[in-house]
Amino acid sequence: MDKKNKWKAWLYLAPVLILMAVFTFYPIISTFIASFLKDYNNVTGENSGFTFYNYQYVLGLAERYEGSGVFFKEFFSLNPAEHSAFWNTMFITFVTVPISVVLSLAIAILIHSIKPLKKIFQTVFFMPYVTNVIAVGMVFSLLFSQFGVWNRIFGLSTAWLADNSATWGGVMFVLCLYIIWSALPYKILIFLSGFEGIDRQYYEAAKIDGAGRFKTTMKVTIPLISPQILYITVTSFIGAFKEYSSVVGLINRSYSSDQNVQDLYTVVYWIYDQMSKGDWNTTSQFADAAAMILLFVILIFTLIELWVSKKKVVYR
Repeated sequence: MDKKNKWKAWLYLAPVLILMAVFTFYPIISTFIASFLKDYNNVTGENSGFTFYNYQYVLGLAERYEGSGVFFKEFFSLNPAEHSAFWNTMFITFVTVPISVVLSLAIAILIHSIKPLKKIFQTVFFMPYVTNVIAVGMVFSLLFSQFGVWNRIFGLSTAWLADNSATWGGVMFVLCLYIIWSALPYKILIFLSGFEGIDRQYYEAAKIDGAGRFKTTMKVTIPLISPQILYITVTSFIGAFKEYSSVVGLINRSYSSDQNVQDLYTVVYWIYDQMSKGDWNTTSQFADAAAMILLFVILIFTLIELWVSKKKVVYR
């Protein structure tokens, strides 16, 4: 690029760089610094100095000091069966992401192979993506109420979402089903766009070689849309680790120790709760530490996926 025109490129990039600096980089740096401050006040910035206690406390490696107001097992427990926020998030991630990716890919393949009414099917499957999350949550709450459609179809009387009688497994089943259903439209749309970019000559060559529809799908279609599969997988893992709105939309529940289904926190839900308790001197630094732990976990899983993709992804 001509050196005289470089200032134009920086000028065009300036609005985006300024917005990223204010709303992305500064919050990350500020959160990172605050996560190492003891008794940090998020409003005044006052603190009692540098410490590793926030991370030790969140990870359950240190006891709480007087006045902290939260219990570490809400976020992390060495025992996965205790359903802390961390293990709930891991469970949701490794259940919903593989199922939603495989299911959306299968639906996209079916839609792509159907010529009549193809546009109608695309519209129908895309509808949940533009529907309000709270409205969808209300519908699911009615479907899975004790006298809802689900129980009537299967002849059950289970209180899936009731505060006093629902079990962790029952609520988590409905929550995962809700997340998977809500995640399908966007994934299907990306896969369908990937199918449109495949050159017809690949299919013609497979036909000449006598490959059937299933073999063509496995040996031609899926390898050629592997970049889209990688993109969907990475973004799905990131989104699942940050799951929050689905819990609010479906259950509308904050933590309460006297509920049978008390341990339905996700990591982001736990962070928001600590930030909204109002006692800035005793909870916000724990939320900052938890946010950095979440960032680190997401980064690790993203790097692993990118490393695996080097041998599996086919770029045309």
